[in-house]
Amino acid sequence: MASNGPQETFTVPNVLAAMLTMRSGDTEKKKAAVDYLGRFQKSNDAWTTTISILQNSTEAEAQLFAATTLKGKITYDLGTQVSEADLPALRSQILLLLKKFASGPKPVRVQLCVCLAILAIQMQTWKDVLPTVVSTLGNEVESHACILDFLRVLPEEVTEGRKITLSEEDLAQRTTELLADNAEQVVQLLVNYAQSSPAAATNPQLFDCISSWLREVPVSVIVNSPLMNAVLHGVTDDKSLLAAADCLGIICRETKDVDDNFDTIQVLLPKVVELRSRIQALVDEEDTEGFKAITKVFADAGESWVLIIARQPQHFRPLVECLLECCAMDKEREVIGYTFSFWYELKQYLTLDHYMEARVQLIDVYAKLVDIMLKQLEYPYSDNPNELDLFDGDREQEEKFREFRHHMGDTLKDSCEVMGVAACLTKVHDAIKLWQEKYGNQATPTSVPHWQSLEAPLFAMRAMGRMVESHDSSVLPQIFPLLVQIPISNEKLRFAAIMVFGRYTEWTAAHPEFLEPQFQYIVSSFQTESQEILRAAAQAFMYFCVDCKHLLSPQVVQLQAFYDQILDKLPVSSKEEITEGVAYVVGVQKTEDVYKLLKLYCDPLVQRLMAKANAATENKAKLDLADHINLLTFFVQHVVPYIPSNAENPAVKYWQEVFPILSTILDNFIDFVPICERVCRCWRFMVISYRTAITPLLGPLANKLAAGFTQSKQGCFLWATSAILREFSEDREHVEDGITENIYVFFEAQATSVLRIMSDLPPVDLPDVIEDFYRLLIDALLYYPAKLIPSPLFTPIFQAAISSLALEKQEPVSAALHYIRDLLTYGGTNPAGSGSDLGPAGEQLRQIVKNLLLTQGEALVKQTLAGMMITFPRDCFADGSGVLLGMFELLPAETATWVDRTVRMLPQGTMTPAEADRLLAKIKERLQGGDPANVRQIRVLLQDFTNTYRRRYVAPRDGLGLLEAARFHFSG
Repeated sequence: MASNGPQETFTVPNVLAAMLTMRSGDTEKKKAAVDYLGRFQKSNDAWTTTISILQNSTEAEAQLFAATTLKGKITYDLGTQVSEADLPALRSQILLLLKKFASGPKPVRVQLCVCLAILAIQMQTWKDVLPTVVSTLGNEVESHACILDFLRVLPEEVTEGRKITLSEEDLAQRTTELLADNAEQVVQLLVNYAQSSPAAATNPQLFDCISSWLREVPVSVIVNSPLMNAVLHGVTDDKSLLAAADCLGIICRETKDVDDNFDTIQVLLPKVVELRSRIQALVDEEDTEGFKAITKVFADAGESWVLIIARQPQHFRPLVECLLECCAMDKEREVIGYTFSFWYELKQYLTLDHYMEARVQLIDVYAKLVDIMLKQLEYPYSDNPNELDLFDGDREQEEKFREFRHHMGDTLKDSCEVMGVAACLTKVHDAIKLWQEKYGNQATPTSVPHWQSLEAPLFAMRAMGRMVESHDSSVLPQIFPLLVQIPISNEKLRFAAIMVFGRYTEWTAAHPEFLEPQFQYIVSSFQTESQEILRAAAQAFMYFCVDCKHLLSPQVVQLQAFYDQILDKLPVSSKEEITEGVAYVVGVQKTEDVYKLLKLYCDPLVQRLMAKANAATENKAKLDLADHINLLTFFVQHVVPYIPSNAENPAVKYWQEVFPILSTILDNFIDFVPICERVCRCWRFMVISYRTAITPLLGPLANKLAAGFTQSKQGCFLWATSAILREFSEDREHVEDGITENIYVFFEAQATSVLRIMSDLPPVDLPDVIEDFYRLLIDALLYYPAKLIPSPLFTPIFQAAISSLALEKQEPVSAALHYIRDLLTYGGTNPAGSGSDLGPAGEQLRQIVKNLLLTQGEALVKQTLAGMMITFPRDCFADGSGVLLGMFELLPAETATWVDRTVRMLPQGTMTPAEADRLLAKIKERLQGGDPANVRQIRVLLQDFTNTYRRRYVAPRDGLGLLEAARFHFSG
């Protein structure tokens, strides 16, 4: 193990003094105390000091700190700081401490139980764990809590695993010895305890124990034992309700494989349904936690047995009705959310033809569910009908309600699938008509009575929008004329109506007779001062323009006047939405009108842009300028006329006029990242949208991108470069050879600039540049392999990629790994860019790649393995193992040697030589015979190996040692 520096002595008084300092207000002293205690926890002295504190200290905080530290020592340092001969003495000490803390404090007792469990896992010579613990702790009543805690934590520690330094084989054997071999004995212990006294039978610890061991004991054993009655009795007892209900839910979940557990389910079903009477009682008692617990039981049973419910709907209908009753009785909306998953899972089966009969039998349940949800969707009521703050200023509660409504909207969609859209929309229509009949004539310009009962069906209709086909004409033609009459004096009603209109624009496009009144309702809503209404109206306006662009096309000039008038009063996101909307309408105009329409719409934007640029001195104004650049980009994205290759593109003609203005803004704000990113994004979309038609702008664009990166060192310039590289590659049509060559020279200049920066700065300072650089290189390798691979830059680019693998951020590491994986394919016969014929040069490129790997492969293997074992974010594992597989496919013998060397570099004490030998033997076994299928299995081997290592080992305390990445240097 790596040395931790000079030995430091840690005494009990010093440790307790440092803990006392932690409570002080002195920041410097607290930091020093944290550092001191951190060093203490890693030291050899911590063993005796923590035990001494536990034996002698009377302060609960010190006891808990000592117990937690002891747990960490046993987890991480047992194998390196305690000899095997001393393990029995350590076990005896912990057992004595457990006897001392049997009556509490509970947190200390639980930590000591965890200590004993982790020790039991690692102390492989200790074969009689359960008898030893039970006999040592004794049969006193206060010892029972201690034994139950130990029994509860043991399966958790074994199966959920802390970072235990055992091999997979040893851990599997220990798991069998501690759990499977003890399961029957544990059940009998728990039965004996449950029958020992009425108090024991309702002890929450008993149910926690049963829950913990259900993963090891067949569920049928528990269900058919006296423990089942104890659990059911516990659900009726207020003291044990929560723990017993949780246990019963786990029992139900353990029967999820319904075919294997059919007999057990038949025993459980009547027992679970008998709990229905508890629903009303708990609601009457206003026992919210109990109501939640009982609902969770029904939900767990329903979700676990959903398949058999679909098979036998009549037999299991009482359980479904229990869940429906929980939803109906949930006045505070505290428990209905627990049922959503069940309704979804059941819907998945009922909508299959095979279960049509069950659908018919349960369709009335979903109809009742819709009625319940229409009521549950309502905002709280207030004595003042104009009151819109219905949560007494509690924004957290209001946000929770809104989120709840969106989840309920998903369940409404599920109901639509079961019942049919028409049936659900009919319920919405009936609710709207009912409000109109009861309260419609009472609404005034200043007051709308009982608006909550009108707003709820509007929200439900919005939620169902995705389910409605555009050709549907069953109910909507009756609903929409009612919606445009929704009173605009109530903000929440107006918001709901706008959101409905925006949700049904595809339907409106197919029914143009309904467009005008809806669109006018939206447009008139922009006159309000409410920011929420403005945001909703802008979003709906965008959807109308996108889906009804051809219907709105004749109004394109009038739309510009409205757009120009309204733009400055909107928040940023709404500006973007209405800009995207009008851009869609401009995009469908005749080609001959495109240039003048772009001038009509964008010239005012450019004038605003210049005014903002001249005034932008503070960061806020600069951010506003950056956001305004984005508005032009929407026109670049969506106004893309189809023009023959030999004709001038009117859109490009317009953007040539704007380009110098964007260039000047970029020059003036080159040190402000958001503006650089927005300008690059705009230029990148110019290349993507107009492709080779952008050729007239290509020279000045390339110059600005090169100069911009050199000055700013921002990855966005590389991101824009990649678009040029793709669109003007050698295999594109209508691209002159000279242009392709110039583009590649431009790319190499960019790459050289990046390599110089990566040589000057460590990777940790350049994550975004590294990500964008290797995304660019993926394109370069795909489109220009015959130029890139023989290039003098090829080797330093590869070396820089290896050094980038030391980062702990997903995006740059993924980009580098993707580039390396693509590169490795050029060493074989199926390169990533195999769509293009490499011709005779293919063999030459293969040899260059192999030569590179022979010189740089060991560094690549070392860094990839180190990443998979220690530093990589989890999402990078698959690509890391893909790199290693690629290496084994190209250079099997050499890669096996490099893996061997890397594994031997791991910090002392974290990997035994025997484990390393075992891994290498398995790799060599797979390599024999050269079968590609066997070679691919090496990837699985290495994934399992690195996962095991990562699971049981913390990142080194003193850096990676021999596994540290080499610093990249570039002299080109």
